[in-house]
Amino acid sequence: MPESRVPRPRRFLVCDPRHFAVQYAINPWMRPDTPVDADLARDQWQALISAYRAHGHTVDSVEPVPGLPDMVFAANCALVLGGRVFGSSFHAPERRPESTAYETWFKTAGFDVYRPESVCEGEGDLVPTSRYILAGTGFRTTPEAHREVQEFFGVPVIGLRLVDPHFYHLDTALFVLDGDNIAYYPEAFSPGSREVLSRLFPDAVLATREDALAFGLNSVSDGRHVFIAPRAEALAGQLVRHGYVPVPVDLSELHKAGGGIKCCTQEIRS
Repeated sequence: MPESRVPRPRRFLVCDPRHFAVQYAINPWMRPDTPVDADLARDQWQALISAYRAHGHTVDSVEPVPGLPDMVFAANCALVLGGRVFGSSFHAPERRPESTAYETWFKTAGFDVYRPESVCEGEGDLVPTSRYILAGTGFRTTPEAHREVQEFFGVPVIGLRLVDPHFYHLDTALFVLDGDNIAYYPEAFSPGSREVLSRLFPDAVLATREDALAFGLNSVSDGRHVFIAPRAEALAGQLVRHGYVPVPVDLSELHKAGGGIKCCTQEIRS
């Protein structure tokens, strides 16, 4: 373990939860009959943005669109790597218009955007490390999209099968701590995928189901600071022992739609 891990400044894209609500159910967390406190959701989201900026990160924002309550989950809009944008094509019809809204932002910001032919939900299922792009499938993004991603970026794509519907996106079951290591919940994956992860990342931090269900793995790391759900206490303790600094941020109101810190955060990698 290094004596002092070094953070790297990041550029994030986010979307104000002005229109956030739970109006339909497309994952086990969503119950349309559960009331949502929109003001609390926005306050919690703003605390996340403030935490990012306080730690030296740049935050850009896309304008939310009425009628798109899940647009706050910016991670699902794309994967941006080397300044190239691989856009999204959502599984659920309710979310498909989000792709156009985010594509417009990227194009206005000077990026070209590739729209996938297959179902692909951006960083929800595409997690880049220093050597690979880890790619989830099983509930949303298809294996065909994995092949498109590899052809587009020219980076080896490692397909991983998710098997627990509570962890319907890869970013609910795994996150990158730094370029060479990850944290994940093994039982969210098929036996073969668990074996792949154990071979590629023998020093990974392994989370409990309790911490995973607390959205502890829907975290964002800058290489030193880990922005993490406060209820993931055991995982936070492990991170401290590995030299990381947990930064607790409560997004519990957004958990009602199955999203957390990483879901709200798209990283723009130049």
